[in-house]
Amino acid sequence: MSEALRRLLILDDDPGVGQTIELIAQAAGLETRFTSSPEAFFSMVDEWHPDHIALDLIMPEMDGVEVLARLAQRDCQARIIVTSGVDHRVLDAAGRSATERGLNIVGVLPKPFMPGTLRKLFATPESSSMPGIYRGGAPGGPVELTAQDIERGLKDNQFFAMYQPKVSCFSGQLVGFEALMRWRHPEHGLIPPDRFIPLGESTGLIDQLTARMFEFSLPWFARHFCGSPIRLSINLSARSKLDDSFVEDLLIRLDCFNLKADQLIFELTETSAMQDPVASLDLLTRMRMKGFHLSIDDLGTGFSSLLQLVRLPFSELKVDKSFVMTASSSSESRQVIQAIVGLGQSLGIQSTAEGVEDAETLQFLRDIGCNYAQGFYIARPLDAEAASSWTHFNFR
Repeated sequence: MSEALRRLLILDDDPGVGQTIELIAQAAGLETRFTSSPEAFFSMVDEWHPDHIALDLIMPEMDGVEVLARLAQRDCQARIIVTSGVDHRVLDAAGRSATERGLNIVGVLPKPFMPGTLRKLFATPESSSMPGIYRGGAPGGPVELTAQDIERGLKDNQFFAMYQPKVSCFSGQLVGFEALMRWRHPEHGLIPPDRFIPLGESTGLIDQLTARMFEFSLPWFARHFCGSPIRLSINLSARSKLDDSFVEDLLIRLDCFNLKADQLIFELTETSAMQDPVASLDLLTRMRMKGFHLSIDDLGTGFSSLLQLVRLPFSELKVDKSFVMTASSSSESRQVIQAIVGLGQSLGIQSTAEGVEDAETLQFLRDIGCNYAQGFYIARPLDAEAASSWTHFNFR
């Protein structure tokens, strides 16, 4: 992004704080505007199109949570910094809420904040923008997708796979890849999975999407990593039909490519694992007996009983990116990550953190003994050709 496009819009009811933020931002090469009026703020969002926003949570006319909600309704793509003098838990909660709405929260700063901390957020590279935000479609809003769109996409081979490397937190050595489905729509461009996976789940097409992922990823993986210690992770939906026939079909697919079951990791969310704990226990136990590895994905975002979860035969705990991406700015996120990693250590289960976007977070993960990491700081999702030659992350 050129310097001319680096625009910061500030919403704060304290002119002194606003001026301080302006001075720091201008020194970092950003063009700035300040207002204490929510009405003027939204007008500038629509007309000036800032790529950075700094806003205070506590405002007399409209609180920051409502401001963030309205920004989400506008499908705002700006990099947002939330500041406030409220309790840090409230500040962290507001940041998480905004992130879950699809906003790109790059930092939450308690007041008073150090100028260096703010400068660091302005200097964060564009590559650290949150993944999964839809950027296609008309300016008026997101494209409405239908089941027929997915069916047509499957028929016309519009879907494809990307592979994100997973490395050892300690050596940087490649340990595996997570296979990620992508959709290149002929009219709307690249559509990320958080736009089409829920639709696939609600329309009964998720099993077709999962089968297509097997068709993409298993031949690629067998061609480059058969017989190696590298493992392939594939996500399974809570709506997927997981039964004995699913396992048998999968074993037949693996046999066709001379792959062993222990080279595959299936990532299930807390929700899918807990829909029917008894049935899950039977099926997941059978899968582990066949050699497959199982991972609890997005751990920490659900409300499942930890007692029930630890009864299931998982071999990996995966810390949700909403905590990892805010680890450098949120003490609460760091505590949650440490608790999950500690739980894994006490149960003899390995832990993986996804969403690693800076060196500070990776070092924190190493310090607390997290086993593996993936994220934009290590490598963005790669196409099949690039992934096949990716071998190592160099610490820097």
